[in-house]
Amino acid sequence: MKLPIADAATVRAYALHLLRAHRRPLSGIAVLHTCAAILGLAGPWILGRLVDAVADGTTTGYVNSLVALGAGAVLGQTVLTRFAQRSSMLFGEMVFADLREEFIETVTSLPLSTVERAGTGDLVARTTNDVNKLQNAVRFGVPRVIVAIVTITLTVVACVVLSPLVALAMFVGVPVMLAVVRWYLRRATPAYLRESAAYATLNGTITESVEGARTVDALRMGPRREARVEDDLREAFDAERVTLNLRTGLFPGVDFAFTAAPVAVLLWGGWLVSQGHVSLGVVATIVLYTYQVSGPVWDLIFWLDEIQVAATSLARIVGIRLVEPDREAREGTPVDEDVTARELRYAYREGHDVLHGIDLDLRSGERLAVVGPSGAGKSTLGRMLAGIHPPTGGTVSVGGVPLVDLPLEELRGHVALVTQEHHVFVGTVADNLRLADPDASQESLRRALEAVDAWGWVAALPEGLATEIGSGGAPLTPAQAQQIALARLVLLDPHTLVLDEATSLLDPRAARHLERSLNGVLAGRTVVAIAHRLHTAHDADRVAVVDGGLITEIGPHDELVAAGGDYAALWRSWQHDAS
Repeated sequence: MKLPIADAATVRAYALHLLRAHRRPLSGIAVLHTCAAILGLAGPWILGRLVDAVADGTTTGYVNSLVALGAGAVLGQTVLTRFAQRSSMLFGEMVFADLREEFIETVTSLPLSTVERAGTGDLVARTTNDVNKLQNAVRFGVPRVIVAIVTITLTVVACVVLSPLVALAMFVGVPVMLAVVRWYLRRATPAYLRESAAYATLNGTITESVEGARTVDALRMGPRREARVEDDLREAFDAERVTLNLRTGLFPGVDFAFTAAPVAVLLWGGWLVSQGHVSLGVVATIVLYTYQVSGPVWDLIFWLDEIQVAATSLARIVGIRLVEPDREAREGTPVDEDVTARELRYAYREGHDVLHGIDLDLRSGERLAVVGPSGAGKSTLGRMLAGIHPPTGGTVSVGGVPLVDLPLEELRGHVALVTQEHHVFVGTVADNLRLADPDASQESLRRALEAVDAWGWVAALPEGLATEIGSGGAPLTPAQAQQIALARLVLLDPHTLVLDEATSLLDPRAARHLERSLNGVLAGRTVVAIAHRLHTAHDADRVAVVDGGLITEIGPHDELVAAGGDYAALWRSWQHDAS
């Protein structure tokens, strides 16, 4: 599954929305740059006046007054440009801050089912490569484009006012420039989209290979993964070559237009001077204006290319906002805390069911252990019971209300899932724990850590709960990170918990001790424990054996062992391995 990409109309509408939201600072920037550009026109105009004055005969005082006027204009332009650039930078930071906050809010609210089906590569590319490309354009590109447009417009107007006849020669290269730019723009969007998609695929391949390095090594998949990376690199290289070819066509065409314009003005203006139609000073002024305008035009062309890249990235970023929700909250209040599944089916790919019509009643306060061979559908069942994915068939309800009909905030108050995956965020230990309960007191944090056997090592950290962890902070072992995740669960305090190998990163003895500690904290709550360590099943009220996407056996541990079925075989095998 690929995450959506916004079309051009949607991107334009979103960009206009951002600009409208900041129209006041944008207007101030435009005014400052306009004033600076007007003062920048003074130099060539003064030089033209000097040329005519010297040709006609003038005084030293007149020359000195023009020089002083020019110096004042330069000084004024310098001051205005300084404040204009400062305002431009602040504007870029404000716009990008709003965009970044909205983007993070959108990403964190994406349906988990969509994220898992789309994979990590595309989403990581959008949150890194695309955001980086966009921030460069927002911070520097938008202000520079404003400066370039204002300067070009005022310079052309000044030339036309001085002499429309001489100014005609300025536009000799415009047809070539327009043709080249049009050729570029028609091909740039699909080319840059291909480039971004190629890097997203490459990121995904590299990320998967690094995260699964042990599996790659164990199965001797190294050559295959290397070959896939090489294929992805080849596609990225080919995509880069296409965009490079576009730029090598764009820049020489524009360069020709720049070279032709001042030459044409000089030749045409010289002929007009010889015929007595204009003065030498006017021609000199317009030639200088033609050279002067080349800088802003080059700026505009350069940022046209960069903004084209940014627009492609913005289309991918805005595309995340187009992801359809996988559920819709409806009215309904659970009458109790009983969780039931009826004719539960689920398929990661259409037509390939992983679960095949499961019926299950979870009694409030009971502990259900889910066991079975790898690939049997245990984790998928756990995700269904936690409301992570909407079922593709049947329902999972709490108190008579389907889980997918509950708002996410309310759903997590009823059912929560903890897997063997653990995440530590940049911040203090207390910050990490308060993700589950922002208002938790220091005492509540301590009790939660005690419940998962983590208070001892947390108290021993240099600053205790205030110790920075995560990237750049105090390093945590995988087991300690998992304990932090379990402590969050204690603070979240849902009535039904789904534990999917939640203690797998601890050694068996530590895991057993932790589970016994959690028993006291989780008393009175419904617990679904998915595990390979069968001591969890031994301690449970009931055991459900999942095989082939079906519950093949369910009942108390002793009854299932006595029945001599699949569970009894698993139990005997596990006891033999443990001994």
